[in-house]
Amino acid sequence: MPITLSDFYKNKFGRKVYKLAVDAGCTCPTRDGTLDTRGCVFCSANGSGDFIPPKNLPIAEQLELAKIFVRKKALGRGGNAAPAYIAYFQNFTNTYGDPLVLKQKYLDALAAPDIVGVDIATRPDCLGPEILEVIKELSQKTFVTVELGLQTARQKTADWMRRGYATSVYYEAVAALKKECPAIHIVTQLILGLPGESDDDMLESVRRVVAAGSDGIKFTVLYVLAGTDLEKEWRAGKFECLAKEKYFELLKKIVPLLPPDMVVHRLTGDGPKKILLAPEWTKNKRQVLNELAALKLF
Repeated sequence: MPITLSDFYKNKFGRKVYKLAVDAGCTCPTRDGTLDTRGCVFCSANGSGDFIPPKNLPIAEQLELAKIFVRKKALGRGGNAAPAYIAYFQNFTNTYGDPLVLKQKYLDALAAPDIVGVDIATRPDCLGPEILEVIKELSQKTFVTVELGLQTARQKTADWMRRGYATSVYYEAVAALKKECPAIHIVTQLILGLPGESDDDMLESVRRVVAAGSDGIKFTVLYVLAGTDLEKEWRAGKFECLAKEKYFELLKKIVPLLPPDMVVHRLTGDGPKKILLAPEWTKNKRQVLNELAALKLF
């Protein structure tokens, strides 16, 4: 059976570890005009960083604010947070920019109190030689995770969502990371329920990620956020979001495909409630997590 992220962290660090989302001030080649200006069809204006402190603040200050958020959300008011955290560069493309500037931000995060690692979310097509060298150097100082936003291995779907790179680029990125930065932990993000995809398409994406050698995997159901191009298609009736029961059925089929040493970082995501339009069932995150636990997938 694969490993849960909680167990992976406990085995590695000997204690509970929480992620602290921060903003490196990056953009994305599908937003700055390099590939497009609209971003991916499902992406909000904040680039998946709707729970992140203001990006104009220094990284150390962002981390302190993020700790407060974690205490309230994960531990309850008045509780004491675990003394171990990973700085999570989450929104947009966190290797897309001046490598030296980004290196300093990674190091600023590592220098903050109680930080035991750095998690960098990025695109497979934004891992050139200079930033790979930065990641390699960083991995010699701390535990480094690199998250690759694949979303799907089906090229037709990738083109529809305006992903902006061929699926082959993902395989090349994983191979380059393993060669140049062998100490890092590679995670691949997948979205289940993308329009036009069959069960076989989604299962094939999982198989491709496993074959590529990703160390971890992260799932979410496709959800619709206000203000995105995806909202327009949803309101036009061009697709329906997955029902909870269908999503759970897919996970039951997926988990047996995962190798025993693969780390499952997430079984589902949740968008910010103030702009989340569908599916409704994702709004009650605690209930969803309890129901997922009852499935005993691990």
